[in-house]
Amino acid sequence: MQADVLIVGGGGAGCSAALHLAKRGVRVVLLERGLVGSQATGVNYGGVRQQGRHPAGIPLARKSREIWSRITELTGADVEFDPCGHLKLARSEAEEAELLRWNALAAEHGLHPRMIGRNAIRERFPHFSDVVIGGSLMEEDGSANPRLLAPALARAARAAGATILEHHAVTELAHDGAAFDVRANGTHFTAPWLLNCAGFWGGAIAARFGEPVPVEKLHPNMLVTEPLPYFLRESLGVVGGDLYLRQIPRGNVIFGGGRGESDAAISVTRPRPEAAFGAMQRAIAVIPRLAHAMVIRSWTGTDGEMPDHFPVLGPSRTTPGLVHAFGFCGEGFQTGPGVGAVLSELVMDGATDVPLEAFDIGRFTAAPGAV
Repeated sequence: MQADVLIVGGGGAGCSAALHLAKRGVRVVLLERGLVGSQATGVNYGGVRQQGRHPAGIPLARKSREIWSRITELTGADVEFDPCGHLKLARSEAEEAELLRWNALAAEHGLHPRMIGRNAIRERFPHFSDVVIGGSLMEEDGSANPRLLAPALARAARAAGATILEHHAVTELAHDGAAFDVRANGTHFTAPWLLNCAGFWGGAIAARFGEPVPVEKLHPNMLVTEPLPYFLRESLGVVGGDLYLRQIPRGNVIFGGGRGESDAAISVTRPRPEAAFGAMQRAIAVIPRLAHAMVIRSWTGTDGEMPDHFPVLGPSRTTPGLVHAFGFCGEGFQTGPGVGAVLSELVMDGATDVPLEAFDIGRFTAAPGAV
């Protein structure tokens, strides 16, 4: 099958790229080894936050946030995006200082977080314990349903003319200097462009083209409670990232912290009881009323993690037409729609308005002293 662009990986970034490219008349084929959204995009907490991003990642987060504001129009579906605000909590004076430092950096990038001090946060959020001494609120941040995003993007991409093939694991990859030859389910696919959106497995694709990177598997440990009386509008995080928590309108509290595990082949992933109990204890320390809530389900999935906590995003250093977008370190749900737009711009326009230097694969693969 001949295409203009092949995409490997059906998460938020891959499906968004397929949609943006198809809307520009490009012949796109997306190959997903399982179901779209079945790994990192579909198993995370659902945070749509700019709050707390490294300055290098803020332009990408801002671009993606603009797309989130019209996600229903873009996909024709309700993915339960709610700009409920994201409140990042400080539990010590050192953490409060970190929030103040980040707020000053964010303001330089056009963001407008608001600090809430000890007395004000107690008055506004009486369910917090005395452990909480302050917080930073990004009112335009929010949350969405991870289970819905990638399928909605994929349906819209199909409607725009893209070919989305699930249960198509890639078994062969080659490049002859002009085009890629990819084999999946016994079928050969060829195209001059290949977008590597394969999450943790994107590292193997990069290595296949002479660009090995130190990507590690990341399994976020997630839990959800029974429905509780509704009390929490904002999505919550804490400085240090060891707890994140939100309550959906029907009352269930979704929260996470720590890591799950997998077998050697990552064919099976599972949450870890020790991580779950730790997340429960931290949640109760912040919100004591959760002490008697019943946890009804826990889960995990697989993402890729880089040692510097930045993704790999941008053109290959070795292979023309190859563009990488993987290793989002558990923070790719919010940026997925924006990453897809960036990929489409790199293919169609040869450039993007988002600075990508910090995400260049060359930071791992370039020889010492190379420019």
